Amino acid sequence: MKTVVVRNIKRADSNAIGTFEALGVSTVHEALGRSGLMKTYLRPIWVGAQIAGPAVTVLAQPGDNWMIHVAVEQCQKGDVLVVGCTTDNTDGMFGELLGTSLQARGVKGLIIDAGCRDVKALHEMGFPVWSRAVSAKGTVKATVGAVNVPVVCAGVNVDPGDAVVADDDGVVVVPKKYCAETAAKAQKRFDDEDGKRKRLATGELGLDMYNMREPLKKAGLIYVDKPEDV
Repeated sequence: MKTVVVRNIKRADSNAIGTFEALGVSTVHEALGRSGLMKTYLRPIWVGAQIAGPAVTVLAQPGDNWMIHVAVEQCQKGDVLVVGCTTDNTDGMFGELLGTSLQARGVKGLIIDAGCRDVKALHEMGFPVWSRAVSAKGTVKATVGAVNVPVVCAGVNVDPGDAVVADDDGVVVVPKKYCAETAAKAQKRFDDEDGKRKRLATGELGLDMYNMREPLKKAGLIYVDKPEDV
């Protein structure tokens, strides 16, 4: 592993990121062909946040948050900090003070494949974090890693500048080269679903809207009027 900080990265298209932030993880994940979704153990430390932004990546050592401090300097307004670890870890590698530092630079939030602490304070600040665990266990600053290199976070490859979308449904990563295409597909999907939502709200059944009855019949599903008819 190279212990390096890359200062200049190409960030994902800002228009696409705006679309992703408005539409959310589930729609973007579907538009991306159901790929890029981080493992389900990564959860928001408080509910209600919905963000999207280009990734500034960190490769950290377990139980060591030194490189997160290094990465703060490389963050720009609108970025999302993404932290992967060289091995599994749940120590509280991020808390209120680092959150304050990132918030001062306009960072939208943190994705970390490790632990987070100071949950109440971070909630009160309005700084969102998606983490592997919540843990009061502190960390050290002893071993260097890397900033703005490709990392694996919660099972997904993240390149610096990729679009990261996070909300209560999880976290999805859209590679930079697919952002414009995925944003267009996500918007179309949302518009289509909006029409379906209105139909369902009138009482129409999904069985009829999606024309499911005949395929269900062909698959062998039957209806009976009484239990004894089974």
